[in-house]
Amino acid sequence: MKINSSWAGAAVAALFSSSVLAQDTGVIGPSPYEFITQTWMEPFAEDGFTWGGNSSVFVESNERIFLLQRGETELPSPVPDNYTNFAGSMGWNILRGRGRVWRNCIYIINSDGEVQEVWDQWDHLFTGTDGPGPHRITQNPYDPEKKVWVIDETGHIIYVFSNDGEDLIMTLGEKNVEGNDETHYSLPQDIVFLPDGKFLVGDGLGKNHRIVVRNADGSYHSEFGEAGTEPHQFTSVHSMAFGPNEMLYALDRDNKDVKVYKQTAARDASNYPSFEYQTTWGGLGLPLDVYVSGESAWVTDLQPPKVVQFNFDGSREYTWPLPTEGADFWIEMHSMSIDEDGNLYGTDNQAGRPQKLVPRSDANPKHIVKKQYVPQ
Repeated sequence: MKINSSWAGAAVAALFSSSVLAQDTGVIGPSPYEFITQTWMEPFAEDGFTWGGNSSVFVESNERIFLLQRGETELPSPVPDNYTNFAGSMGWNILRGRGRVWRNCIYIINSDGEVQEVWDQWDHLFTGTDGPGPHRITQNPYDPEKKVWVIDETGHIIYVFSNDGEDLIMTLGEKNVEGNDETHYSLPQDIVFLPDGKFLVGDGLGKNHRIVVRNADGSYHSEFGEAGTEPHQFTSVHSMAFGPNEMLYALDRDNKDVKVYKQTAARDASNYPSFEYQTTWGGLGLPLDVYVSGESAWVTDLQPPKVVQFNFDGSREYTWPLPTEGADFWIEMHSMSIDEDGNLYGTDNQAGRPQKLVPRSDANPKHIVKKQYVPQ
């Protein structure tokens, strides 16, 4: 598949003219990936239905790629001629739940797009949700059992499943009860893990504007973060990632920036972990996901849809647009994950589907997203 050079040039020109990128744009260029949507995956829903909003992806291996979707979408009858295999092809934006049915919320594919498992036994946890529902699916990189964590923002709750999906091992929070104490959340969004078993919860998009630190058994440890619109303050905590030199990157969707923290306490100290605010990377449109390797940080962004690569000093290394027309179009890249071969998987929460991106043979290797950093 070849990228349309006239489209790429127009998209890059549009990015240059955008006020969103007026600050420290760095290099702006075409995508370092090929989009293979048309030759990759078909929806597995029964007749009359298609994907819902795919909110999150996590690559365990090339044979097990976990995807989280906010139910499926019931198609109109008759199905319009412009429908291909996802709701967005009909001009639908399903972020608000148009046509939603709460089923097949957790499914697993391989790198060829073949469905391996559907965890429909857990659909009842989300059925009847009046809101977006499940937001993030992930694993603890230090966990030999590879338990699966699902953050349900609307339910203010976090579920931990066995790797085979047979057992619900732990829940954090109280379903449909919002709070800001040591046992409740307000629209939680993401989780990251520390080597000693502790983990951090981004909480969230609701009344809270904090990051909660919990012990390995789920008990409360501490919290940090401050509400407000100043560079060091949160309006939301939408995504998080650890990077080298004990740095934490916390993406604030509504303040349109990424806040950088330094882990300051030694692992054997009584106050471990503690985090100190360092700086903020701003000038984004509507950032959604932050992904950090050993060399760079990548942010998926909106207004317009794009991927922004940052150096660790906060300067922008490279920005590339996502197509907004044609078979491979995006409304948003809500999350991303990378497989063993360097392929990028992204989920579109509004158009309603996952996509796979393959590194271009002529791309600058520096601009290809590398394996996610794991603190040691």
